[in-house]
Amino acid sequence: MRVLICGGGVIGTSIAYFLSLRRVEAVVIERAGVACAASGKSGGFLALDWCDGSALAPLARRSFALHSQLAAAFPDRWGYRRLETLSVVASARRSLGGSARPALPDWVARGARLQQRLGTVATTAQVDPAAFTRAMMAAARERGARLHSGSVTGLERSADGTRLTGVRVDGALVGGDAVVIAMGPWSALAAPWLPMPMIYGLKGHSLVFRPPRPVSPHALFVECEAEDGLVDTPEVFPRADGTVYVCGLSSEAPLPADPAAVAPDPEAAERLRAMVASFAPALAAAEVVATQACYRPVARDGLPLIGRVPGLGAAYVATAHSVWGMLNAPATGEALAELIVEGASATVDLAAFDPARLPPAAPGAGLRPTP
Repeated sequence: MRVLICGGGVIGTSIAYFLSLRRVEAVVIERAGVACAASGKSGGFLALDWCDGSALAPLARRSFALHSQLAAAFPDRWGYRRLETLSVVASARRSLGGSARPALPDWVARGARLQQRLGTVATTAQVDPAAFTRAMMAAARERGARLHSGSVTGLERSADGTRLTGVRVDGALVGGDAVVIAMGPWSALAAPWLPMPMIYGLKGHSLVFRPPRPVSPHALFVECEAEDGLVDTPEVFPRADGTVYVCGLSSEAPLPADPAAVAPDPEAAERLRAMVASFAPALAAAEVVATQACYRPVARDGLPLIGRVPGLGAAYVATAHSVWGMLNAPATGEALAELIVEGASATVDLAAFDPARLPPAAPGAGLRPTP
């Protein structure tokens, strides 16, 4: 069996890896490079129970466990580690009163205040997202998967039109027994070819700092009040390699057709640095090694699309994971591999993520920001 996976992000490479464990030939088709978009520019934050009470809970819990298992099987490949996660409040315009300093890391400003503990080493963790995505592709290739460079320009159907038989890559046919659309927000480009729901892209911005000394492994979710009273909510993730990732600005800019054309908004870096200065001034003064932006894929109801494309054989989709793509990639890869090979997923019930739950996009819908 040969499965063509359109998209070299963390979802596509995870699907390839779990297919390779079943000795299925996987071909990942990618135009710009593995982990070139959100999979290489996200925070890499993992949480066991933050999706509890929602349809995502079983997927998230299974995936959190798989992340731990994968890190044990491939030690020191992608900076996996458990960490404490804190909610912090900071203000540039007013005093917040006393601060429980013993509970806050020493790199956080004295004027900041601990609001609550959100996670412990038992419930929160992190990975370097680009390294994880590339390692999944490498592990799949060690088991026979292939990486095919080029742009998806069309899909090939059987003579009777009932099933997919291949993908056109830069106009040339690559044949296969099944096709998976896993191109993040660029999955919307498949709307002219497949009856699948609309996918939107939500733009996010981030900075990566390299402080002179590594900071403690505490993830921070900050409520940050500026001088004018506006409140932003940056997220801070120190990494095992000594860098610190900070994100916190979203926008609804149009999604470019080429992932390589994604660029941060001009004012985003300064706004992010100003936020950081209000609760961690030493970090804000550190060297910035990356100023970047990416688009997170979302569906209209906020849930991922994982499963068969309705009304067409051998066609599958796996996208719209929003902010939880890095967390939920392993369980998505495992479950979709089970669905493709065995006809059903045994590890996670995919019913809540069935693409048929939403109406298909109009054929000319194209790329869109969030609705």
